[in-house]
Amino acid sequence: MSAIYDFTAQSLAGEEVPLKRFEGQVLLIVNTASACGFTPQYKGLEQLHRDLSPRGFAVLGFPCNQFGAQEPGDARQIEAFCETKFHVTFPMFAKIDVNGSKAHPLYEYLRREKTGLLGSSIKWNFTKFVVDRSGKVVGRHAPTVAPEALRREIEALL
Repeated sequence: MSAIYDFTAQSLAGEEVPLKRFEGQVLLIVNTASACGFTPQYKGLEQLHRDLSPRGFAVLGFPCNQFGAQEPGDARQIEAFCETKFHVTFPMFAKIDVNGSKAHPLYEYLRREKTGLLGSSIKWNFTKFVVDRSGKVVGRHAPTVAPEALRREIEALL
């Protein structure tokens, strides 16, 4: 059986990043999009990251274009958007699929570990997975759940 730290993902800069780099941290893993009604959640995600990263927390953003084609840009465009509009400092990864036959293995794992109300597939942008310090997926939250609403859950794990 795989563990969260067994996966690698490509950064927006094209670097292969082993998730083992985040071992021992509490993580909030989110599929993102630049042209979604939930895009303003970048602000809350960044605030959580800035406030809690000194205590061993990280947000990991995974752009995805599978929902309404709301992430059409390439890596450079995504990076520029995140930096200029929301001053994102948390790690952003290369655009991936989260569902289907081309889904990134990390998201296959996340979906298996925590299903949603309507099954395992990701229903929309900004679905959030909480991972504890041991690498266990302990929470899954719908896109409608604001990042700020997860602060207490995250702090309890820190």
